[in-house]
Amino acid sequence: MGSGDKGHIPNLVKFAFGGLAGMGATCFVQPLDLVKNRMQVAKSKEHKTSFHVIKHVIKTEGISGMYTGLSAGLLRQATYTTTRLGIYTWLFEKASGPSGEPPNFFLKAGMGMAAGVVGSFVGTPAEVSLIRMTSDGRLPPAERRNYKNVFDALFRITREEGVLTLWRGAIPTMGRAMVVNAAQLASYSQAKQGLLSTGFFKDNIFLHFCASMISGLVTTAASMPVDIAKTRIQNMKIIDGKPEYKGALDVLGKVIKNEGFFSLWKGFTPYYMRLGPHTVLTFIFLEQMNSFYKKHVLGLKDAKGGGL
Repeated sequence: MGSGDKGHIPNLVKFAFGGLAGMGATCFVQPLDLVKNRMQVAKSKEHKTSFHVIKHVIKTEGISGMYTGLSAGLLRQATYTTTRLGIYTWLFEKASGPSGEPPNFFLKAGMGMAAGVVGSFVGTPAEVSLIRMTSDGRLPPAERRNYKNVFDALFRITREEGVLTLWRGAIPTMGRAMVVNAAQLASYSQAKQGLLSTGFFKDNIFLHFCASMISGLVTTAASMPVDIAKTRIQNMKIIDGKPEYKGALDVLGKVIKNEGFFSLWKGFTPYYMRLGPHTVLTFIFLEQMNSFYKKHVLGLKDAKGGGL
């Protein structure tokens, strides 16, 4: 928040705007999430490229198959992003100086990690549902879970496997959130600064887009191994009372041994193509909502978006 702001956006509204921005972005990138999850759970050379997955899904499940799990994707944003961005903007405001000076780089990264951990814990049940729903179509018909929507998934998981299954993979999910938030904030800040210093960029949506895409590349490379561990654990079945994997390290060990080291970055393209635009769209929606609120509710004529 800048020093010129006379009013503040209430915390509750900040939390709501964070969630709505994430949900708006998810409507655009849900098909890429489905492609990424299908590639990550495939243990054979079943899907060699993103285009192969897309072609296979459209052929076997129709165009609407690309949006399988959208309800879970939206609930994930409503829980994870609402909490993450809400806590981050609240901490950001608390840590800002008396005249609105932003906190330093390390403090921002630390606040991002803290917000990510809390948000990911709250969002894990929706994440488990999302992984299962987007992965279901690749199974033989007899083995599919066939959840009708995210609420059916949550209810059936609780009834059939116990309430704790909703938090299966919570530790790697929280680990991924720490890596993603630290990498995203650090690289976004550095990329923005570097691009501005070239003299070819101005502080506008185009700069935010370019910085977000660079940030997405760094964040994808750093977080994919943790993401694969999380995805496999959340999608695993219990066979004869024994879980398929003992934990995140067991997943990573088995993937390297059976599928090769670079399989830890399986689904890199859809993951990157999802993460970059999702970040851009989330922040653009968030800026617009903050700007609208400041102008029309708080009556600040020259207000900008801000809040992050």
